[in-house]
Amino acid sequence: MSSADERPLAVGIDIGGTKTAAGLVTMRGEVRRRAEVPTPAADGAEAVLATAARLAAELVDGSADPVSAIGIGAAGVIDPRRRLVLSATDTLPGWSGMRVGDRVETALGLPVAVDNDVRAHAVGEARFGAGRGLSSALVIAAGTGVGGALVLDGHPQQGATGIAGHFGHIPSVEAQGLPCTCGRSGHLEVIASGPAVLAAYRRAGGGGEAGDTRAVFELAEGGDPAALAAIRTAGRALGGAIGGLVNALDPEVVIVTGGLSHTSALWWGPLRDGFGEEAIDLVRSCPLTPAALGADAAIIGAAALAFDLVAERMRSGIPSSAGSADRGILPDPRSRNLGGSA
Repeated sequence: MSSADERPLAVGIDIGGTKTAAGLVTMRGEVRRRAEVPTPAADGAEAVLATAARLAAELVDGSADPVSAIGIGAAGVIDPRRRLVLSATDTLPGWSGMRVGDRVETALGLPVAVDNDVRAHAVGEARFGAGRGLSSALVIAAGTGVGGALVLDGHPQQGATGIAGHFGHIPSVEAQGLPCTCGRSGHLEVIASGPAVLAAYRRAGGGGEAGDTRAVFELAEGGDPAALAAIRTAGRALGGAIGGLVNALDPEVVIVTGGLSHTSALWWGPLRDGFGEEAIDLVRSCPLTPAALGADAAIIGAAALAFDLVAERMRSGIPSSAGSADRGILPDPRSRNLGGSA
């Protein structure tokens, strides 16, 4: 097997409910080439996987330099050791139980690393973005949901069962009595996520003119009291939760990403206030900073995990193409019969 230095590129793939993006990435985290297509979620899990494999194959075949491995950041609860989707929402029907790593590795003949898309995003930011040069980073993603990862020395902490980072399911005082999608109630996600802002606005008697979270922020900029209250509550609740996490984990930086992180001071101000109220004196100086890599973070992080897998296999003496018991199930990604979106 060639060394990683002789094969300087990896493909990073970000599989989400609405789009699948992939890129050729260097070991320095530079994206040389990028491709993106809609995720064919309505066509089922096989089409989603085939689409991701086809994007990867096109990037590999079109590269002037050799590609060492493929990394996948996938939506859902992922077991990165078995490269398996443990569970997923209805956004990706049939995705739960999919052996993503085995299937793509068999189809492309390259090592494949798989992790949750948020953890891949966190690795990208910690190694090459807002956390570059630091040994520890807590990454918080606030958007459709609330999640993240603790990254130590560039490696995401996965937990005993592989589901670490579900910060949206820690208790929140502000969310008491509100039902959560997990079946419990009072969790952070139902007060601090993007959809939660819209729901809080409507609970407060906000008018029907706000059709989405972005509209709530627009109304808040105009002084709408219900919109302002919903945003302030969401920001303060998330900031307080971050303060508690920093008390427990003591990272060098907190990197805030996701759709809400791109909003105005109307959200960032309460976020910092909530953090300051809960963080103890010894860690209150921990910086809260916006993410730096934008939409490429998960691609870059997934590729970094792929390079890690190559290095690990080299140390263990495992061949670069380890094979799989599922051989032949996924159509050849270089064929015209992959299914999925063009």
